Amino acid sequence: MSLSMEELEATAQEVLGRLSSHQLFQSSWDTAAFIVFLTFVGTVLFLLLLVLAHCCCSCCCSSPRQHRESAGKKRHKGVDNLALEP
Repeated sequence: MSLSMEELEATAQEVLGRLSSHQLFQSSWDTAAFIVFLTFVGTVLFLLLLVLAHCCCSCCCSSPRQHRESAGKKRHKGVDNLALEP
């Protein structure tokens, strides 16, 4: 899979030609696919940023009250459904 110098030069000339002619994409489908790809990459990066923010801020930004409740006895959460009892 090694590329020869001629193939690399031809590819570089093609890319430079498209850049100089301001036609990076050959059709509107190419443009749409590139926009979808950029949207996907942007979404993934945004989600990674949210994960990092959650991991970094959850240990230092949580209130001390939450730590006391979780360290103490467990509270019953939810509501008992009395309609199910006989």
